[in-house]
Amino acid sequence: MPERELVQRINRLKAEKGAVILAHNYQPPEIQDLADHLGDSLDLGRLAHSLDNGIVIFCGVRFMAETAAILSPEKKVILPDPSAGCPMADMISANGIIEMKAKHPGAAVVMYVNSPVSVKAQSDICCTSANALDVISTIPADRKIIFGPDKHLGAWVSSTTGREMILWQGYCPVHQKFSVQRIRELKVENPGAEVIVHPEVNPSISAEADAVLGTNGMIRYAGRSETDAFIVGTEKEMCYRLQNEYPAKRFIPASGSAICKNMKKNTLEKVLNSLENLEPVITVDETTASKARHAIERMIEIG
Repeated sequence: MPERELVQRINRLKAEKGAVILAHNYQPPEIQDLADHLGDSLDLGRLAHSLDNGIVIFCGVRFMAETAAILSPEKKVILPDPSAGCPMADMISANGIIEMKAKHPGAAVVMYVNSPVSVKAQSDICCTSANALDVISTIPADRKIIFGPDKHLGAWVSSTTGREMILWQGYCPVHQKFSVQRIRELKVENPGAEVIVHPEVNPSISAEADAVLGTNGMIRYAGRSETDAFIVGTEKEMCYRLQNEYPAKRFIPASGSAICKNMKKNTLEKVLNSLENLEPVITVDETTASKARHAIERMIEIG
């Protein structure tokens, strides 16, 4: 089916069923263009909860849809491709966190939202890359902090805040696609360009950056900067989002191979199927959800 016809059918069904389409900043261009709302995981979690729509088509990866389902159990949260996972989230387990808590009694568990529901259920509070610094500031200075699963985000938060943290050794494979050499080459090729990178990157890449930011932070930074060119160190599709926001500026991917295959599993055909059949619905058993909800709600409150 031609793309134009797909989009028309999706929009018609969306209106008929009172659905809303949410899409992460890393989604393919055609999904970004289709979405009612774009954002990072924190934005989308808030929106899924606050919007009146009873049906949420969540174009992202599974942990994001699960978070939305926990916050809004009365809604149908549908992930067009339920196999869209997160390799980083798969690197951590509830049993592993339980063992860390036993080794460090009394430590606060701050868990990156890129984690399984079972791990969130063992946490005191969740965070995103956008609000990790603010979340850490709420933990008393004399309390140890267990942070996971991303060791690079954790190390950046630790160095920025001066807080000692016990880090789980997970990482995002996509954010390991950058090289110092290539960034330096791009800076020579694009004189005056600013380098903005995600805190999930390797510390050697962060050291090359003018700013270390989550995806929404990148949007705000690019808007207020007087610079007209940016080298962007995160998933490649973020450049599409930024280019649409600021067409007069240039956004250069720091690596053409920084592509999250899981984010690309959601397609127009799968979105259409989701609206036609109202499935696959993402559900979380209430016992686990109730334990995880407190940590997620605390994250949302901090913003």
